[in-house]
Amino acid sequence: MQSSYYQEYYAIEREHWWFLVRNQILMNHLRQNLPFKRPLQILNIGVATGRTSELLMEFGNVKSVEYDQECYEFTKANVPIDIVQGSILELPFESEKYDLVCAFDVIEHVEDHTLAVSEMKRVCKPEGLVSVTVPAFMFLWNQHDEVNHHVRRYDMRMLKKIFEGDGKIVFNTYFNFWLFFPIAFFRLLSKILPLHQRKIEEAGSDFTIMNGPIFQKIFKTIFKTEDWLIQRKIRLFVGVSALLTWQKTKKV
Repeated sequence: MQSSYYQEYYAIEREHWWFLVRNQILMNHLRQNLPFKRPLQILNIGVATGRTSELLMEFGNVKSVEYDQECYEFTKANVPIDIVQGSILELPFESEKYDLVCAFDVIEHVEDHTLAVSEMKRVCKPEGLVSVTVPAFMFLWNQHDEVNHHVRRYDMRMLKKIFEGDGKIVFNTYFNFWLFFPIAFFRLLSKILPLHQRKIEEAGSDFTIMNGPIFQKIFKTIFKTEDWLIQRKIRLFVGVSALLTWQKTKKV
């Protein structure tokens, strides 16, 4: 990848309506559920250009991990965070080291997501939290997933299954609920109409398709209403994405 790609993604992570609201939802969710006194020891995996790590610093000391070598080098050179290059499938850290382990839109990129979750659990302290987000529902698969090298999308049953054992699920929900319905309609339509599909392929990622100033204002306003619902522990029954937070069992 050229450095211009990462510069563009750096801006998208900090300005696009989807990232802005998703991150607001995640930080408010963690503020409600973190059971420890701060500062915490935090591991953030698959950080891309590092925006979530910057936000997580509110809660304590953040160690960031990025697998892609070029992305790691860009972020290390341009973002003031503590970052190492490494894989979620073989985390270079001792067991039970972190109070909070995060992987936001990461495990959908790896074939062996069971091993990925096992590694996150391993480095999590007893009573610590593991929090993940993933794209939801395979029938929504489109060019965005191809561009971003996804292996799968998830339903909640699948996501909960790979977290079974050694602890309990604190909270889980779908999100990006309101926009699920128009997005599902247009993605299903794109599979039926070849001409429409061709346009989607030429446009590439969803982040470039829906990032004009009008989209930014309208979608951000709609999406932000879900933060209010999730803060009140209301589980949304569908969505374009899914959130799950798991707590490790305390040792007896």
